[in-house]
Amino acid sequence: MTPPGAGREPELLVLARSGDREAFATLYNEHHAEVSRYIRGRVRDVHLVEDLVSETFLRALRRIDTFTWQGRDFGAWLVTIARNLIVDHFKTARARLEVVVAVTLDGDILVDSAEDEGLRELAAIEAADTLHTALLALTPDQYGAVQLRYLGQLSLRETATAMHRSEGSIKQLTHRGLATMRRRLAVAA
Repeated sequence: MTPPGAGREPELLVLARSGDREAFATLYNEHHAEVSRYIRGRVRDVHLVEDLVSETFLRALRRIDTFTWQGRDFGAWLVTIARNLIVDHFKTARARLEVVVAVTLDGDILVDSAEDEGLRELAAIEAADTLHTALLALTPDQYGAVQLRYLGQLSLRETATAMHRSEGSIKQLTHRGLATMRRRLAVAA
């Protein structure tokens, strides 16, 4: 069965920009599962996932006039918003003091220092920045395919459908995109 707005995304975006709530609701219904799946793959707290999904669509609604249809899926834009929200959340989380506790085999409790925790978070942020830089080296189509397929955790078929391409085309785009990223990361190392 075809979703209600399938193939009408450019038209729905024009309507949503003009304030049509039903058009935005259709876009929400079409992309909610994709955005939710993406965030769930990166955030463990169920309540935080719900908050980030809501905030993603709220930001999209506020900024719908900045999205221009270029043949790329609206879902890719939503996933980018979600990714930025996740990064922002974890950057602000490092400002909060969290103590990591580990129990040794003989029952002693080891507490990581705030400095150790800060260094671990800094390494994670640097890794995310490196990945983002490698993603920027891709063509728009490669970026969309890699973003949806691997970061958005969509299946090959779902990615092909979202990008209005064949599965073979998505395989080729992701293969070439990952090869480009490998080369970029090797240079950065």
